[in-house]
Amino acid sequence: MAVLWRNDLSIGVELIDNQHKELFVRINNLLDACTQGKGAEEVGSVIKFLEDYVVTHFTDEVGLMTKHRYPEIEGHKALHDQFIQGFNKLKDQFEKEGATINFVIQVNQVVVDWLVNHISRVDKKLGAFLKDKM
Repeated sequence: MAVLWRNDLSIGVELIDNQHKELFVRINNLLDACTQGKGAEEVGSVIKFLEDYVVTHFTDEVGLMTKHRYPEIEGHKALHDQFIQGFNKLKDQFEKEGATINFVIQVNQVVVDWLVNHISRVDKKLGAFLKDKM
């Protein structure tokens, strides 16, 4: 069930690429903890880390977009906001149900699918823009 980093997901901005790689590691840790039946405390700890890390990552991306006057900043930020809303629902689900099979499926749909699609489409476009600016 692991989601693996692929080189074709690189956007060419080292800071962002390294953060994306770390997000993949942490998401895999979350999925592993869920599927191995590890305690709710461990799963909760990984969710808390992801919550904080995503905020840091999105802030860094928006900072680069602002600094370099990315013309599609508002749409990009809106996608980040949508992800945060979905992630918050996922956290609520975990708090109510624990690390169930349904929760693992939701992690895949909300986090993994979104992250891969967002990087491969939206962040790649940002990376191409920043390539000329940095």
